[in-house]
Amino acid sequence: MSIQISPFILRKAHSFIKRSYMLQMSYKLEFFLRLFFAFFNILTYYFVAKLVGTAGAPYLKPYGGDYFSFVLIGVAFSTYLMVSLRGFSESIRDEQMMGTLEAMLVTPTDTTTVITLSALWSFIVASVRVFFYLLIGLLLGVNMTGANVFGAFIILILTILCFSSIGILSASFIMIFKRGDPINMFFMSTSELFGGVLFPIEVFPWWLQIVSSVLPMTYSLNGMRHALLQGYSMQSLAPDILILILFSLILLPLSLFTFRYAVGRVKDEGTLVQY
Repeated sequence: MSIQISPFILRKAHSFIKRSYMLQMSYKLEFFLRLFFAFFNILTYYFVAKLVGTAGAPYLKPYGGDYFSFVLIGVAFSTYLMVSLRGFSESIRDEQMMGTLEAMLVTPTDTTTVITLSALWSFIVASVRVFFYLLIGLLLGVNMTGANVFGAFIILILTILCFSSIGILSASFIMIFKRGDPINMFFMSTSELFGGVLFPIEVFPWWLQIVSSVLPMTYSLNGMRHALLQGYSMQSLAPDILILILFSLILLPLSLFTFRYAVGRVKDEGTLVQY
């Protein structure tokens, strides 16, 4: 069975991207400054890796043994978590402030389509940043010659699905309660600490590794490092892929249902445009 995307949806996606692009380009300096300072961010970890040397080799051995390569993948692909958690809720807030959210949600376009396409540009920008991170890493000596690109792509798609689901849950909370989103705060803090972004989770005692085991970030970065740095086969990547699929199957329907409920509730209460 082939999956077909309606030309109607493609036109809407193009319209959302074009609109977001025009808004972004009205703040060109911000866009280029983000890329500029990303370079310094990577350089910081490069010299930290020089300082660490081989001190963490026993913990880094499952990932190739090089700290800079390890942290480069962690920092690069955690970008998708940040975008997912902030992109949907910030998009909702921006539309509320511009007075366009109510108009968008009363159109014939499905609510799911609106919330998905509204954050599309954020993921495009995030992908540019990830490519930029990886390019700098390659220039600084990170070895990805044996990378399993197809396996990394599958993990990337599942990563975006998992993280986007969490982001939509966050946006649902913002729709109803307006401020003080605990979902964003919880996943941002726990994923950065326990998800293996800056150091292997193996450094934790076993009882803290339990926290890592319930975070999608852990399996996403683990699989991505094995695919890009060590060229693991699809069979070897299967455990991480299957767990990410399970997370997606649970989180995506839950997030879409919650968002529809949130939209219906604020419409009934007449608070859709409040922020």
